[in-house]
Amino acid sequence: MLGTLVSMILFAFVGAVSPGPVNLIATSAGAGVGFWRTLPYVLGATLGYTLVVLLAGMGLAQLLQEQPLLAALLRYLGAAFLLYMALRIALAPVAELQANPGVAPSWWQGALTQWLNPKAWLVAASGVGLFVTAHEPVSLYLMLFCALSFAMCLLGVGLWAGFGTLLGHWLNGPRQRRFNRLMGLLLAVTVVGLFLPVAGGR
Repeated sequence: MLGTLVSMILFAFVGAVSPGPVNLIATSAGAGVGFWRTLPYVLGATLGYTLVVLLAGMGLAQLLQEQPLLAALLRYLGAAFLLYMALRIALAPVAELQANPGVAPSWWQGALTQWLNPKAWLVAASGVGLFVTAHEPVSLYLMLFCALSFAMCLLGVGLWAGFGTLLGHWLNGPRQRRFNRLMGLLLAVTVVGLFLPVAGGR
């Protein structure tokens, strides 16, 4: 049991802290509006991912595999939403952080980013397959995996938001404009990666 819990923690943390759309948005928001104003987005993304894990454990991931048209629809909706977020980041106004902070992403945008993020579903389904369905009672292991996923996602996305906040104290004027454009471009590139045959992940 202890070995399984340690493996769950490591798996959930690596999945949460690895670069991806959610973390790029958290970094950009942290740089633009600071950590505390980014916290609702972090919490929304954490709750959103925890729900993804729960739904994956209840069989929705399997349903999406069996319904390719539905999976494709969600994939394109996710791509459209992430491209919208990339455009917002790239065109974010440049201003002094303390004097005129920008608009912080909301908790529901964080949750929606996870729900429409193929990477989130891939990691959640993989984790459920590794740590939940292979153990009894399944319901207990699913609740444990959900709780650990919540904690590790909060930590992982929070670290990216904190990193962005540290950068925000150095960014101003032209540097902030270049940073915004770079983050928007990176987010757009991750969307393109979703449609490459070799990518297969988030």
